[in-house]
Amino acid sequence: MMRIYSIALLLLLSVAMVGCATVGQPYAEHKVPEIKVGETTRAQIQQMFGNPWRTGSESGQQTWTYGHYRYSAFSDAQTSDLVVRFNEQNRVASYTFNRTTADPSKDSRGHAGP
Repeated sequence: MMRIYSIALLLLLSVAMVGCATVGQPYAEHKVPEIKVGETTRAQIQQMFGNPWRTGSESGQQTWTYGHYRYSAFSDAQTSDLVVRFNEQNRVASYTFNRTTADPSKDSRGHAGP
């Protein structure tokens, strides 16, 4: 009988694990309003948010992306991403911040710099 309970528990845990996925890494979302276009340096961005999850280039500008995406078969997805573009002087040229919430009325609007 104990073996049946063990197998049932193992199956339940397996289903729960398959129903969830996390991509990216958490970052300090509360610091996004501190970003100042034309003023904040790449070193300051790294100090505020750590190493970017992804790097690249967009229209010739170096781009850093911070993202944390949690998906579940049992609840609404929770996603957050910050994309920072740097100019030739290694200062923020522009940025975009977006976050999803289950209740849009409680969403703090996404931020964007020019």
